[in-house]
Amino acid sequence: MKYSEIDVAVIGSGPAGMAAAIKAKEEGAEHVLIFERQEQLGGLLHQCIHNGFGLLYFGQDLTGPEYAHRFAEKVRDLGIEVLLETMVTQIASDRKLTAINNRNGVIHLQPKSIILTMGCRERSRGQLAIPGTRPAGIFTAGTAQRLVNVEGFVPGKRVVILGSGDIGMIMARRLTLEGAEVKAVVEILPYVGGLTRNEVQCLHDFQIPLLLQHTVTQIHGEQRIKAVTIAKVDDEKRPIPNTEKTIECDTLLLSVGLIPENELSRMAGVELDPLTGGPMVDPFRETNVSGIFAGGNVVHVHDLVDHVSWEAEIAGASAAQFVRKGKVEKKKKILIKPGENIRYVVPQTIHTQQDVTLFARVKEMEENVQLKIGDILSQPLRVVKPGEMLRMELSQSQLTGLKEGTNELMVECRKRR
Repeated sequence: MKYSEIDVAVIGSGPAGMAAAIKAKEEGAEHVLIFERQEQLGGLLHQCIHNGFGLLYFGQDLTGPEYAHRFAEKVRDLGIEVLLETMVTQIASDRKLTAINNRNGVIHLQPKSIILTMGCRERSRGQLAIPGTRPAGIFTAGTAQRLVNVEGFVPGKRVVILGSGDIGMIMARRLTLEGAEVKAVVEILPYVGGLTRNEVQCLHDFQIPLLLQHTVTQIHGEQRIKAVTIAKVDDEKRPIPNTEKTIECDTLLLSVGLIPENELSRMAGVELDPLTGGPMVDPFRETNVSGIFAGGNVVHVHDLVDHVSWEAEIAGASAAQFVRKGKVEKKKKILIKPGENIRYVVPQTIHTQQDVTLFARVKEMEENVQLKIGDILSQPLRVVKPGEMLRMELSQSQLTGLKEGTNELMVECRKRR
């Protein structure tokens, strides 16, 4: 394949990248090229050896490597070219792309369309500003997951986990199975930050202590971490004096949130949503830069990999349409705005010519609520949590039935009276 003839360039080969590339190829894009900086397709799926993948997409309970394998096989069957161990270093607003590897050196090309599927990264200790020394033994939960599941190393024997994100809870179970003692999972909020199923299966089933409304206030140790001080927090998330407690440990894992990976997006002039950390997109997953699309965790952090793949397929189909027609067919644009107890909504704009799925997260946990989208959807929910994404389906008939002159819709989650 000549690099000057690329129709669709996909940056990243995780579940989003492979799904987008496959869909673009199936929708008629002739030359599809995937850039992947690792040595194999699949992104972080290879270190996620637990099950729970593919229940919605395939109707089967798969592990991460099994889920990745199915898409990688399809990539090969369709003849999609892949450049492994290749780092994309720059994207310009006119879609000029620069990449580098040890085989081809520096690669310059200008594909007809680009799909951003770089995923997300973990928030680090530096972003938390935890006081104390800087000893060995402090890892993000994802790094520890790779050490255990891929490299075969157990990072420590007495572990404290700060944050109750899904990876943190899964690693609490994994380390327990490997013989380590998980002293506590410490969460600053009054509820867990991940899925309820992980709270039950990883913490409750293994009798791992969960300390809600607590945080780490001090790290102790010189060469290696020896202990952490934790304290209760008030409603403003400030440590309460005289509630401190010291827990001896040799390892601290951080599971304190994920951030969409958008350095390349910024270079290309893509407008980012300060609420999600990802690109502002329309229902076709096109950004404000013509011909540049985005899908998966680079747009917003998902709970389930199945939703990542489905969203990326929208981007793949749209990129193929852009290659064929030079644009994506769009009609009237409607702005979607987050209202009461809604942190963000994706996509940020929709159009009236097709069915659309909206994804949203709430700001606070609440029971017995009414989820509303303007006057076109009202749905009662028993409980909503920030850690569990809301998914809302809007049909074309609902959208075409909007009042004349409607330019925006408000998504709200109100307490039922």
